[in-house]
Parts: sequence; structure tokens; C-alpha cells
Amino acid sequence: MLKILSVDPVPKMNLIKPYLLVFLLFVCSNLFAQQDLKASFNYGKSVAVFGGSVSVIPPSDSAKILWKERLGMSITNYGVSGAGFSSLQGKSLQQQVNEAGVFDIYILWASTNDYTNKRENGHYTDFTEFDGYDSSKLITQAGGINYCIKKIYELNPKAQIYFFTSSKAFNDRGAYDPAVSDGMVRYVEIQKQICELHGIPYLDQFTLGGYNVHNKDLYYLDPIHMNAEGYKKLGELQVAFLAFPD
Repeated sequence: MLKILSVDPVPKMNLIKPYLLVFLLFVCSNLFAQQDLKASFNYGKSVAVFGGSVSVIPPSDSAKILWKERLGMSITNYGVSGAGFSSLQGKSLQQQVNEAGVFDIYILWASTNDYTNKRENGHYTDFTEFDGYDSSKLITQAGGINYCIKKIYELNPKAQIYFFTSSKAFNDRGAYDPAVSDGMVRYVEIQKQICELHGIPYLDQFTLGGYNVHNKDLYYLDPIHMNAEGYKKLGELQVAFLAFPD
């Protein structure tokens, strides 16, 4: 008679353990990440955001949700579509800052509008102590940025100001190619020079955003505005910056 040997089935616990381990590692890593971010000086702070459409369109919530979830921030948006730093550009950031209340953090989120509408870029010393705060310079991007910074400090001398530079756009070559001398990179350079003048930390979204002609269809709604996935990608970068800007 043929004797059939029975084989014990693999214990269910042996099958479960690897999945349980992966799950626990995932939970722990997220808890540790959250705990690390709670060590940030900026955790739980109130934030005011100023900018153009890139700072305020609905898909941008994908980024701001990450600020709230990971850094416990409360956020107030002052941004208006079409705005730039120049006083000639829409409801400018100058006007937005004039209406602001007192917050812990003020974020100046540069749009592409000053570049795309050919507003004068200006010099990094426009509307500063170096020209006696010449109000005729408020029509330039540089003058507008310096105005916003001065106004915020008048409103709240203890304010922490952060600057997000313009991101790449794809409406023309100059909007994304840093080698185009009269392109948007010139506007970004002025933005960074002004931040360095005032000792304001900045996030270079033009350089670090990671957007290019190969992936723009994945991350952009149109040549200028990102979709929800694009903002989520950008939000990860912003969270890292806001958590530990130094």
C-alpha cells in the first residue's frame, strides 16, 4: 500500500510576519519623521502666503496640506492670480502685504508674472536705504520685493520671512533655460540677491524643483501652472526647507 506522507502547511504566522514587519517599519519611520519635524523651530507656526496664481490656485493645496500635516502650520493665503512684485502687475504683492495681519512667518512666493509681462527687473538695491527708498522704483520687480520686506518688518519686527523663487515655466525657452541671459533666470537671480542683502532664507524652486521638458506633461496643467502632482512634488521640497531653513 502506498503511504502518503502528510506535509504540515506553512504556519500562517510565518506568512504574516514579513508583512507585519513591513507595516511596523512604515509606521515607525513615519512616526520618527513626524517627531523629527516637531523639533523644527517652525513647527505649529502661523503662516501668511503672498503671491500670484501659482501660490493660490486649488492644486497648490497639495503642497500646503503637507505643510499642515507635517509641520502643523496654520496658513492664510493672500495671493491673487496675475499678481507680481511690480506695482504695475495685477494686485501686486505690495498691495497684498499692505492688507496683512500679524503672523509668525511670511512667505513671499514669486510668480512668473513679472517676467512674462515684461515688467522691469530693476537692481537689487531698488527701494532700499541705498537710494533713499525711491518710490519711483516700485514699478520694478526688485523695488517691489524690497517694499514687501520693509513693510513686513514694520508690521512685525519679529517676523520670519522666507522667499520661494519663481519656478520654471514652459511658455518660452527663457522661462526654463538658465542659459538664456535675458530669461527668467535673471529675475530669479535678483530675487536671491535681495534675500542675501536682507539675510532672508530662500528656496530656489527654479533650480531645485526638478521640472523639465521631459516631465512637464506629468506635473503641469499648462505651461505655467502645476497640477496636484506637481505641487505635491514641490511641497516635499518646501516642507524640507520650512522645517530646517538654515
